[in-house]
Amino acid sequence: MTTRTLRRSGGRTARRAARQAPLSEAIRPIRPGLEGGLYRPLSEADETRIHRAALQALEEIGLADAPQSGIEVMTAAGAVLGNDGRLRFSPALVEDMLAKAARDITLFGRDPAHDLTLSGARVHYGTAGAAVSMVDVEGRNYRHSTAQDLFDAARITDRLDNIHFLQRPMVCRDIEDNRDMDLNTVYACCAGTTKHVGTSFTEADHVDDALEMLHMIAGGEDAWRARPFVSNSNCFVVPPMKFATESCLVMERVIAGGMPVLLLSAGMAGATAPSTVAGAIVQAVAECLAGVIYVNAIKPGHPAIFGTWPFGLDLRTGAMTGGSGEQALLTAGCAQMHRFYGLPGGAAAGIADSKLPDMQAGWEQMCSNVMAGLAGLNMVYEAAGMHASLLGFCHESLILGDDLIGQALRCVRGIEVDDETLALDQMREVCLGGSGHYLGTGATLARMQADHVYPSLGDRTSPKEWEEKGKPDLIGKATARKEAILAEPSAARFDPMLDRAIRERFRIHLPG
Repeated sequence: MTTRTLRRSGGRTARRAARQAPLSEAIRPIRPGLEGGLYRPLSEADETRIHRAALQALEEIGLADAPQSGIEVMTAAGAVLGNDGRLRFSPALVEDMLAKAARDITLFGRDPAHDLTLSGARVHYGTAGAAVSMVDVEGRNYRHSTAQDLFDAARITDRLDNIHFLQRPMVCRDIEDNRDMDLNTVYACCAGTTKHVGTSFTEADHVDDALEMLHMIAGGEDAWRARPFVSNSNCFVVPPMKFATESCLVMERVIAGGMPVLLLSAGMAGATAPSTVAGAIVQAVAECLAGVIYVNAIKPGHPAIFGTWPFGLDLRTGAMTGGSGEQALLTAGCAQMHRFYGLPGGAAAGIADSKLPDMQAGWEQMCSNVMAGLAGLNMVYEAAGMHASLLGFCHESLILGDDLIGQALRCVRGIEVDDETLALDQMREVCLGGSGHYLGTGATLARMQADHVYPSLGDRTSPKEWEEKGKPDLIGKATARKEAILAEPSAARFDPMLDRAIRERFRIHLPG
């Protein structure tokens, strides 16, 4: 009896060790770039009507407030400047520029293992936003976000399998000078992760210094241009239907520097965009088509992401509703329009209106993240960590989001149907003289890692086991993991000589 007990215990221990070991790429049940797209909230007729409405808006309404440089390059391409100062675009011009636009693009990581291929309905989840506060889960309050918080978010992201990229999720409010803030944002993100990074610039004059830093990190300008591992999140429009002059100048500068661009249109449905889901999508599509014209008039084929980001609004109060069902539909509908044009696209999902990582945050984050993935959205921005309708970011929520997105990705992967998965051979083995159950069969054990996603922190124990373990809660476990990650040096840290050179050239606020 003793020998038998030891054998069973050893087997269980070995199986647990196998489950905890990193899986090889070949048997991982989920991974970056899984194909979505089976969920289509719009019919083909709906897609065509939205497209035609967007073309009509561009031809009849146009966009105001382009900088002079943008006016010159877009009118040279065929846009018409009206007496009212608005640029208008014919359907033929839109089609010409769509023909020149980059289709299958790659967003590079500093580590090639983290390269993201944006094509078809390949899905990737990551952070984004410009939160001005950090969520303190222990004190249940909010405080100003800092450069250290951003660096820590990058370090945590680097360790999470299901967070595929880091777009700057918060503002460094401890840095008052905008140039220093932009440069320290680049530094903190790149020093914290080797995954692809997205960032913004407050002024065009800051771009050249940032590019100089990136050339140093890459090992030279040629190395940077061959594999640009940072992209520019660019709010090039101020909805409704106006160019954001300063952001457009930033966009012109980053295109010259070889940096990919996220063309970001972020109207608020009911305030700066039509209140209907379809109308908000039409305006976002029209504005981003104007961005496609702008980019390709400057440099045909420059990598640009079609960033339709319409947000929901609670029309009773004027509050943003990033966690609503309407937001999930807005994002899924936009994803479908990206595929209609065959362009790499991104939109927002995973936003919680809840102030803390609680049950409300869970349902809000999962609803839009699942729908975005099923719709085949290439880049799911703001997918983890965002609270209070983008005003707050939470490290613990970022960690919990890794589990949540893991389940979302399993939904994206869908159901494989073939001779093996139909399992008739297993049924014969089990039912015709076998054990009468599938626990422990060769087929079950062989596929337990390849078919199933197991949460890192989610609790599936029985109430008795949970009580025996001291009744652990999710927030406590996420905090413990955060502390364990941050106790170790950043795996993405720069070579000491490079770091010293960067600090001699730029005013870096993070301690060495």
